[in-house]
Amino acid sequence: MPSQDLPMHDEPGTNAAAEPVRRDFLTLLTVATAAVGACAFAWPFIDSLDGTGSGDAADAVVDIDLTHLAPGQQVETVWRGHPVFVVHRTQDALQALQTSELQRRLRDPVSAEHQQPDYAVNWHRSIVPEYGVMVGVCTHLGCIPRFRPTVDLAAPGGYACPCHGSRFDLAGRVFAGAPAPYNLPVPPHTLVTPTHLRIGVNPDGDHFDFDTIKQI
Repeated sequence: MPSQDLPMHDEPGTNAAAEPVRRDFLTLLTVATAAVGACAFAWPFIDSLDGTGSGDAADAVVDIDLTHLAPGQQVETVWRGHPVFVVHRTQDALQALQTSELQRRLRDPVSAEHQQPDYAVNWHRSIVPEYGVMVGVCTHLGCIPRFRPTVDLAAPGGYACPCHGSRFDLAGRVFAGAPAPYNLPVPPHTLVTPTHLRIGVNPDGDHFDFDTIKQI
């Protein structure tokens, strides 16, 4: 008898088994594409936080209006990706910074280490005694110290690092015995007017490159 071609049929369940695999592959592909897109979007923001990055961040200038900064208060800003503390020191605080008792407790009371411009190598480490300007990064492991404005004999005021206990006075000078090896860095700054502070610019005739400091 002549042979007859039998109709071909798919095996039962073949398409049903392949469909979930295909869906899983498309799902993974969509998630991967979204993740790559998110990283591409986030990178410029992350890079902008790095003060060593190129572009305007490396030459940033920050202006601070001191009009409403009362004695004993502090304002924080960001310069070149670093937190900067601007504190209006009280008269009691200024007197405490000059006492021999406090200076005996400090690691570098005369700012011998290169952590500030030459015009800030003084007992208050700034342009004028009333206003302190410091990069708020502990020189131990880079934590941000907390502001402690109280001034008395037991606690002369200043900053306390929450990570490993380093302490600094209201001029950013580190206490002896603390894990932090250096005083808080002082950025270039100048007073355009008595109430207009400019961070990132040296006074006329002075030259200071922040990148030359010992440690941040």
